[in-house]
Amino acid sequence: MIELALRIDWSDLDVFGHVNSLSFLRYVQAARVHYWEQIGLYQSFLADRRGPMLASVRCDFRKPLFYPGLVAVRTEIAFIRTTSFGFAHTLVDGVGDVAAEAADVMVMFDYAAGQKMPFPAVFRQRIAALDTSPASPGE
Repeated sequence: MIELALRIDWSDLDVFGHVNSLSFLRYVQAARVHYWEQIGLYQSFLADRRGPMLASVRCDFRKPLFYPGLVAVRTEIAFIRTTSFGFAHTLVDGVGDVAAEAADVMVMFDYAAGQKMPFPAVFRQRIAALDTSPASPGE
């Protein structure tokens, strides 16, 4: 599991004074990309144009978030299949309460060839290593 702490900005609010639902999805996106960076998936994409393509995202809201404040997104791998993989995200407010739970499904994609591809073994190994190592500060 990786944890990403984010500051809630005033611009994240809606007319009702709490964090807008779209902002929750931006927090999830930030956590997703952070995880990719931690296993080298984003860097690999820059080198060979192979990487993830978002297939679906779901978010279940449990509790509103407010400004000023912090939100922590805890992300872990939910599954890895032949060409796809998924994340489970838990968004936690500043007092430790679950504000939302989200899930992503990504398909590994060869952007140069224009087709999906198998999930590379090297990233399976990096995920396994990440899941067995202690979390770094700020993660």
